[in-house]
Amino acid sequence: MYEPIRSKSVHTMAAAGDFPHRSRAEELDIRLAGHLTALLTVTDELRALTPGADGEALAAAAERVAGQVARLRGGRYPLRAEPTGGDPARARALHQRAYALAGQALTVAISRNDAAATALATERRAAHATPSLPDLATA
Repeated sequence: MYEPIRSKSVHTMAAAGDFPHRSRAEELDIRLAGHLTALLTVTDELRALTPGADGEALAAAAERVAGQVARLRGGRYPLRAEPTGGDPARARALHQRAYALAGQALTVAISRNDAAATALATERRAAHATPSLPDLATA
């Protein structure tokens, strides 16, 4: 009456090893490395706009951020673009962006119980907190 099905049904479940899986810890590592890499890029931009001792402090902070990214990525340091420099008026917006990125990195670092990344993200968030406050004279 009916011919038996000779091929696999499209409705059967795939075997457990058919596609790659990442653990929650690996996903958090990838996310944290991404947030820190974005923070590194903004820090490099700020360093290019900031002269003197503040610029040197930003350079040192950028190196610490790069070290954390390398630790999360198995020793591979992130690629760093040459800062564009430009208008110093962008510094306020860059500080606000760095503050937000440090907050995102802090959230992920706390989720994965990473003390070193938590301390670094907290430090960078505090460093960018003051410039990111709204200007009361224009509010």
